[in-house]
Amino acid sequence: MEPAKKLDERYTYADYNAWPEDERWELIDGIAYAMAPSPSFVHQSVSKKIFRQLDSFLQGKPCEAFYAPFDVRLNADGKDDTVVQPDILVVCDRSKLDDRGCVGAPDMVVEILSRSTERHDRLIKFNIYQNAGVREYWIIDPDTRTVQVNILENGKYVVTMYGDADAAPVFVLDGCTVNLREVFEE
Repeated sequence: MEPAKKLDERYTYADYNAWPEDERWELIDGIAYAMAPSPSFVHQSVSKKIFRQLDSFLQGKPCEAFYAPFDVRLNADGKDDTVVQPDILVVCDRSKLDDRGCVGAPDMVVEILSRSTERHDRLIKFNIYQNAGVREYWIIDPDTRTVQVNILENGKYVVTMYGDADAAPVFVLDGCTVNLREVFEE
């Protein structure tokens, strides 16, 4: 299953801002995709544990971690027709932050899979993050208790897999690792 599309029309960030605040949407190349109203318990637990580790590491450092809902406008300097809300993101260039979110590619994005978003996160978002220059993209699968870490090298992602007993290094944050045993413990 994939997130529902709003209509077959093309939209911009200005259109996106006019939609009701109680609805959650992502805009990818002008196509609006409905987001699930609320994540599952497992999704929230995994998200909280990863965010806690990243945020703790970043205390007193120039980078900052954020969690959804937080708008990321990937092509704001062009068509301004792609707005995503990653589960977690890290931004090291504060000039990319404004009162509405992140303008341009974050340094790191984390997406946590669910049955309704898996194809969207693995294919569509994988490609837009790669093309936008997101340096590190984590895809977390709570069902298999694995993390696919995608590191941008020469414009393409290089993939490394980690399991629930691993400590996964965060390549864009020198010295940072995420304890996956803690992330996946029940």
